Amino acid sequence: MLIVAGYLRVLDRDRYLDSCRAVVETARTTPGCLDYALGADLVEPDRVTVYERWTSREAVESFRGAGPGDLSEQIIDADVREFTCSDERRL
Repeated sequence: MLIVAGYLRVLDRDRYLDSCRAVVETARTTPGCLDYALGADLVEPDRVTVYERWTSREAVESFRGAGPGDLSEQIIDADVREFTCSDERRL
């Protein structure tokens, strides 16, 4: 499993999140996507939390290659990382 997690700093958080609705909808219907979420940080007004969970690197790369549009002009900073996981348990 591949987990992508971190945060973005954006110029206008509400506008950014509104423009990401199609990205989230597309990701969640992409084969291999286990979860995909973007959310407003409760403390910092320019911060967006990123969380993705994929079955494999191939699945996330396929999505990235076909993703709907480029939203990078709205991002002013980012700290997003990938983690691989071979074990999980339900809490």
